[in-house]
Amino acid sequence: MFGRNCDDAEGSILSFLRKAKSTRDLFLIVYNFTPVCRHDYRMGAPRGGSWKEVLNSDAKEYGGSGQGNFGGIEAAPVPLQGRSHSLTLTLLPLGVVFLKSEG
Repeated sequence: MFGRNCDDAEGSILSFLRKAKSTRDLFLIVYNFTPVCRHDYRMGAPRGGSWKEVLNSDAKEYGGSGQGNFGGIEAAPVPLQGRSHSLTLTLLPLGVVFLKSEG
């Protein structure tokens, strides 16, 4: 289910999946190591359903610009990077976003 990380060395993007005590609690953590905001960045996801944005380092509360994924996004049944679904994300400049699967 988890496979490898969805890394993009050319784009300076690093991501990984993290599960808690059960695979029901699954997190996708994505880092953007460039000063450029990446809109409509498609990334593979291991399951469909809603993914809630639980941390956005570019949030205004942390002194950022407030860009992000509007609190959450839906995974599309579009296979990518060896995963059954994919997400279209806004990746924050020099930031990190934590998404939790609600599925």
